[in-house]
Amino acid sequence: MRKACAIFILSFLFCPFFASATNMFDVVINEIAWMGTASSSNDEWMELKNNTGAPIDLSGWTLQTADEKIKISLTGAIPANEFYLLERTDDNTVPDITADQIYTGALSNNGQDLWLYDGNNNIIDEADFYAGWTAGDNATKQTIERIDNNNWQTSKDVGGTPKTQNGSGTTEVSNNEQKTNPTPNTQNPTPNITYPSGILLNEILPNPEGSDETDEWIELYNSNNFDVDLSGWKIQDTAGTITTFTIPKHLPDGRQANISAGGFLVFKRPDTKIMLNNDEDGLNILTPDNQLIDSAEYTKAPLGQSYNKTNSGWQWSATLTPESKNIISAPAGVKNSSKTLSKTQKPDKNNTVEPGLAGISQSTNTNQNYIKNQNPWFLFFAALALTIISAVIVLLIKIRLKGAKNLTPKT
Repeated sequence: MRKACAIFILSFLFCPFFASATNMFDVVINEIAWMGTASSSNDEWMELKNNTGAPIDLSGWTLQTADEKIKISLTGAIPANEFYLLERTDDNTVPDITADQIYTGALSNNGQDLWLYDGNNNIIDEADFYAGWTAGDNATKQTIERIDNNNWQTSKDVGGTPKTQNGSGTTEVSNNEQKTNPTPNTQNPTPNITYPSGILLNEILPNPEGSDETDEWIELYNSNNFDVDLSGWKIQDTAGTITTFTIPKHLPDGRQANISAGGFLVFKRPDTKIMLNNDEDGLNILTPDNQLIDSAEYTKAPLGQSYNKTNSGWQWSATLTPESKNIISAPAGVKNSSKTLSKTQKPDKNNTVEPGLAGISQSTNTNQNYIKNQNPWFLFFAALALTIISAVIVLLIKIRLKGAKNLTPKT
């Protein structure tokens, strides 16, 4: 017993303690040799840096480009305030330095958007060079180095500074290509940003007729009269295995995460990795600072029907309308089901339908069509029964009147 206790205590004391990255910039994409090296343009490499005071386990993390031509499932850990080197194809890319991981796939010299996801699919960092690299030199093979959370520079040394602190650099350039006076900042920024409301869950397809893995989707609607950049916003399911999808600046299909005024944006399951349960589930829309903007819940998703927001509540519909206004319709033999408005959904002051949402009139007309399209034999027998009942009532009235006449005394 004493021996077991001693082993437990020693294990506790000497086994490394791994922290979890809870904020953006806890781990950053720190340096990129997008141009390769003097030996070969194929000798590309990337470096991550742990900005915290504790080692971080990278199990389940992913580093990928927006087009997913590079998608690296990370392994191992980054020591506190240290670096993690990824070399392309083999460990000969950076001489005399052992790679922490080998990956495959080429970075485009025209620019690339890189995203770092943690094990819960939260975005921890982004290197947004989708429109082109703002630093680094292909001719001299100087790398692009991070100055602080938002600014980058061209490395002072040819070949950069793999697994060591970035140098003073030669050219200071921010992500928006404006020159800045770099002020190194090791603390996470707390910008004073106000995010708009009016970004709503509008239509959800949990149980498609095709494959759930490829055909499920979630539609958002912008009820504002201005465009909204949704990069950094989050979509989160609420039942079963909770998955949080942080919206990247550029989606894998090339679309930007910008939703126009009165417009729609559809996210498919292969992109979000959110599995919508058929029995019951819910979704939340969160701002980058984790403020709840809208939510929805459903139970028993019918096959091939989407769940639609209307100004009279949520309703199932057999008419799927991704990227357009909702239409409520029900297949023969299936009645519409609705729920109360979510706590974040409110009709406008004129009690009219919000643009993009299905109107009460649409639902009413559909129900009338539903009644008209019922089985004609049901209508025939209903009419026949009504006729028989009416005839019996008339006959009883006649018999009663005749009996009353016979009882009248003669004079």
